[in-house]
Amino acid sequence: MLLRWGDSGFLPAGEPGELRAADSWLVADGRVRAFDAHERRFGWACGELGGISREQTREFMLAAMARVPSRGRWFPRAELIGVAGAARLQLRIRPAPAQGHSVRLWLWPSPDARANPVVKGPDLGWLASVRRAAVDAGADEAVLLSGRGHILEGSATSILWWSGDTLCAPPEAGRVLPSVTRDLLLDAADAAGVTVSLRDASPTELAGLEVWAVNALHGIRPVTAWIGTGITAGPAHRALRWQVYLDELSREVRPGPAEAVR
Repeated sequence: MLLRWGDSGFLPAGEPGELRAADSWLVADGRVRAFDAHERRFGWACGELGGISREQTREFMLAAMARVPSRGRWFPRAELIGVAGAARLQLRIRPAPAQGHSVRLWLWPSPDARANPVVKGPDLGWLASVRRAAVDAGADEAVLLSGRGHILEGSATSILWWSGDTLCAPPEAGRVLPSVTRDLLLDAADAAGVTVSLRDASPTELAGLEVWAVNALHGIRPVTAWIGTGITAGPAHRALRWQVYLDELSREVRPGPAEAVR
């Protein structure tokens, strides 16, 4: 279902236009993990790319939650589009795909061609084609590399790994999408006294280590294979415990009466 947002609330059917920004989050029986973080990320993009105020975006996002069914698994997507030079908001209400519990990675062999890595939306078409190439190669997800051969992120995931007792991730530095799920895990690890390290690493440096591909839809998926490489995936000793932690963060989002009726 595609709905467009206007002064009177949501109306059926959006409009074709240029996708400027997007954000998706998992809703499971009315419960969401870190909804405010998704709202802030989308709100920042709408302000930067569409001149839409944070108050307007917040109202839209709360109204969006009021339109998502309270039963079942859903994966709504908020969109900022450009139509005839004007910025507009719309909502796609989509059933959530089945949750994955592991992932096989494949290395994208070409340079990262994204126009704006720090904004979700404009490069989704290219990223979808990259992921299709990974599936054709027998994997589930493609990994993008920097010009120096260091891991950036997956086509739809952030990559984290354990080096001993240290939880590692690539530095953002304007090269990767600010991930809500990645931030939740890194912040939780730091709060628990776990050493966190933002460092560059090549895929071969992750051989034998516990590696995670994480996002809002699946949470944590431990890497079980590196397709087309000589890299051996390490055992996933920690993934289940940390996934339980993520699941416990889910909360009901209750829009106020004004938002619920729009």
